[in-house]
Amino acid sequence: MLKVGLTGGIASGKSVVGEMFVAFGAYLGQADRIAHELMLPGRPVYNEVVRHFGRAILNPDLSVNRARLAEAAFGSAPTATESASSAAIASRVAELNRIVHPAVIGAQEEWMEEIGRQDPHAVAIVEAALIFEAGAAKRFHRLMVVTCTDEQRIARFAARQKIDFEAARKEVARRMAAQMPEAEKAKAADFVIDNSGSLDHTRAQVEQIWAKLRAEAEN
Repeated sequence: MLKVGLTGGIASGKSVVGEMFVAFGAYLGQADRIAHELMLPGRPVYNEVVRHFGRAILNPDLSVNRARLAEAAFGSAPTATESASSAAIASRVAELNRIVHPAVIGAQEEWMEEIGRQDPHAVAIVEAALIFEAGAAKRFHRLMVVTCTDEQRIARFAARQKIDFEAARKEVARRMAAQMPEAEKAKAADFVIDNSGSLDHTRAQVEQIWAKLRAEAEN
């Protein structure tokens, strides 16, 4: 079985690319979905997150409000006078990652091992925004990074969150500041997928990469 990590910056199109690989025959696991399941009420990760960030992050039904948790970790959208708080923000983000990342990585490993038992020649892809930041890069045989332009990233995020372009620009900048620069990720990747053009252009790249991954998994 071939273990493949799929990553990239916020709103780069990782999920779209992941589904393209599924159409060709890959198995896809998504770190965000795993994290969501781990943060269901009563789960150990849920309990730790609530203990560290407070009950203000909860909805009335006691589920985690993802937007409030993001604000608790990353802070409010920054202004010109708030740069001094960057160290405090980094500390809160690191604390959230310390709680969530090990559990997500463990669940990913279990999922890939199960796929390998079912299909020894499978290509198992894990889509995760923070593969490098979580120290999980070495757990994969191959790494893929999805890229796009900054303007596209902001526009896509604005459409997804139903917010205006300026609010999206600030939020994207805030979240990207907590991640490894996309250019550095691209340098460390085995494959880079440029998702700044048409879907057909992206799909053509995916098809070429899939042929290589499929051949490697068969050997």
